[in-house]
Amino acid sequence: MTRTHRAFAKFVWPACLLTLVALRAAPAYPQASATLDTPAHTPLSCAVAASGAGTKDEQANKAMAALFAPTGTLRASINLGNPVLASLDPSTGKAVGVSVDLATEFARQLGVPLELVVVKSAGQSVINVDHDQADIGFFAVDPKRGEEIAFTKPYVQIEGFYLVRDASPIKSNEQVDQAGNTVAVGKGSAYDLFLTRELHHAKIVRVNTSPAVVQAFLDQNLTVAAGVRQQLEENARQTSGLRILDQRFMVIRQAMGVPKNRGNAAAAYLTSFVECMKASGFVAGSLARHNIKGAEVPAMDHS
Repeated sequence: MTRTHRAFAKFVWPACLLTLVALRAAPAYPQASATLDTPAHTPLSCAVAASGAGTKDEQANKAMAALFAPTGTLRASINLGNPVLASLDPSTGKAVGVSVDLATEFARQLGVPLELVVVKSAGQSVINVDHDQADIGFFAVDPKRGEEIAFTKPYVQIEGFYLVRDASPIKSNEQVDQAGNTVAVGKGSAYDLFLTRELHHAKIVRVNTSPAVVQAFLDQNLTVAAGVRQQLEENARQTSGLRILDQRFMVIRQAMGVPKNRGNAAAAYLTSFVECMKASGFVAGSLARHNIKGAEVPAMDHS
């Protein structure tokens, strides 16, 4: 048995069990719909955990709490640059969204207080975790980010699209990567990293935050704006004369992440948490409660 497998055996199933038990006992979000409740049929990989309940689970949970929150408080980096994951509640000014819900539930499972480290861009969120300014974060999976961050399996998948003016001659994705074209992207975003590798002729123009991409595209008379479909659709509704190309240019796999220097056990434990949140309906319920459309919850990974 490898060290990684031992980590799963010691920490993953207890994490899954405690999550499911907590959901049955006291839902963290009483204002949410019934979709947040644990379904009667629990997937096998979560149900297997039930055979190991007891003192060892409590000890494992305490060990994980110390590993994830060495300061005594779980610091979660929340990126407002992706409206699918988080936004500011106009009535309270506080961050809300599926990433906030997951962070809240994870802190509750660990039995520690939660501190939200709220930033405006994915790049800053990565810096927070890389520089020990946050203990966990919510990121699009990317190989460059994966050099320092251990990702879970994705809890939601969204799509990257291109936006152009109605009068633009560009009709398909293949026409974007041409000399003379300029493509606005959010600096350090998943699609910035992806397009930096994929575009060889068009010039990439990096904008400080993803929500500011379309305005920069308009102000600087750029050729194309790239971003998350939901953000671009909202921009197109607010500004006439814009259209989104028919085909996505990438699938963005959103996952939770923890610094690799926290070890294999932490990565395994967080992965188990995410898989159980998907299987229980928690993620789907959160997306519905925050009125997020067009985001897909991937199937639970049984590997």
